[in-house]
Amino acid sequence: MILQEKYTLSNGVEIPKLGLGTWIISDQTVGQVVKDAIAIGYRHIDTAQAYGNERGIGEAIQTSGVKREGLFITTKLAAEIKSYSEAITAIDQSLKTLGLDYIDMMIIHSPKPWKNFLGEVQFDEGNREAWRALEDAYKAGKLRAIGLSNFEVADIENILQSCTIQPMANQILTHISNTPKDLIDWCQQKGILVEAYSPIAHGELMKNQKVMAMAEKYGVSVPQLSIRYCLELGLLPLPKTSNPKNMKNNADVDFKISAQDMDELKNIEPIKDYGESGKFPVFGKIAK
Repeated sequence: MILQEKYTLSNGVEIPKLGLGTWIISDQTVGQVVKDAIAIGYRHIDTAQAYGNERGIGEAIQTSGVKREGLFITTKLAAEIKSYSEAITAIDQSLKTLGLDYIDMMIIHSPKPWKNFLGEVQFDEGNREAWRALEDAYKAGKLRAIGLSNFEVADIENILQSCTIQPMANQILTHISNTPKDLIDWCQQKGILVEAYSPIAHGELMKNQKVMAMAEKYGVSVPQLSIRYCLELGLLPLPKTSNPKNMKNNADVDFKISAQDMDELKNIEPIKDYGESGKFPVFGKIAK
């Protein structure tokens, strides 16, 4: 069962192969969502400072009935934080807001502040400073693993130039019809686990006739096919849902996709319009 399977990060820390994304789930409602997920068997919860729901998630962790060491909690350093001192303060704030003694993994949310995400200006020095803060928090035992999100090869190479600890993960937008193969291959060759956020493309794959036909062939739902697709590529999918029924469905992926069908899925025409989600920078970049 996928909820019991784990990947091993480059530092030896184990991370559950399937996580629950919590983007745009409010602080007021996220507690029940996380409790439901944990009751179903999820042990990996993904949040971010930018989501504004760390407090609710922390509260759910305390009252879940599962020992702290049995859970894997990831949060993200806000994209706007590009200095050492701000990063150190923000790391400590996340620990306080979550009410935890340590965070399992903390990652830099983006190589650029969101307002600059589609711009040409680079923040290389700021990213190195933020990374240094994560390294120091890691060495201090506040973080069990550290990583990145939305980082391209050049952004990661900038970190590798000066780091004393290599990034253990890179969380990127990946799903059927948007699979950045070169970036994934490069990360995997460097021993960096790739996490796939929005593995169902914010529901857009539910409208894709080819994907629907393939799911029907395997007798599964489109979300199940999408999540299995990521797992077949050695990725860690982070589907977001607040519905317990969907959580169960998303975790019921004990089937295999043939190599021929994987090739077909890899080559499905890219999504041109993410609908409502298109207003967010990460989707705007793809749609350009």
